[in-house]
Amino acid sequence: MKEKASFSKAQILSPTPVVLVGCAHRELGHNVLTIAWTGVDCSDPPIVHVSIRPSRFSHRMVQESGCFTVNIPTRELLKQVDLCGVLSGRDGDKFTRAGLTPATSERVEAPLVAECPINLECTVIRVVPLGAHDMFIGEIVARHADAAIVKNGRVEFDTLHLIAYANGEYWSLGERIGAHGFSAK
Repeated sequence: MKEKASFSKAQILSPTPVVLVGCAHRELGHNVLTIAWTGVDCSDPPIVHVSIRPSRFSHRMVQESGCFTVNIPTRELLKQVDLCGVLSGRDGDKFTRAGLTPATSERVEAPLVAECPINLECTVIRVVPLGAHDMFIGEIVARHADAAIVKNGRVEFDTLHLIAYANGEYWSLGERIGAHGFSAK
């Protein structure tokens, strides 16, 4: 076996997907934040999670509204994605400041990000306090994708340059290197 070395606990599992989370609150308005602590938890019913620090402006919005959207950006939106990760919604409308468009969701109060090619509407089914973050587990109640990237009911990811996060850096993904089950054929 190759020699192994210990590494920083902050790296845990890398890379991780980068998403824009939309949220809304009747008193606080709407907001969008960049999240890299996210993932798929179940396929039936479709469930995802986003983990947000309790000190963040958006935490209360998601906690009290019981919903959020997951918006999947591409590298063409990288500047806006980074800006939504370093600015606070407490200091003004991040949609406007980042040049992004809030769009009305079909099933939840939280806004979609119109510029993102894929959008998921989620209702919170559980909140799990984990330490520095609370994990909001959400059932996907509606899915949207730009019509140009959907073929036979499936998103064609080879046309997208998705963003991943590792070691404080953004990385672009986009090359398909195999399909599930290829090794058994």
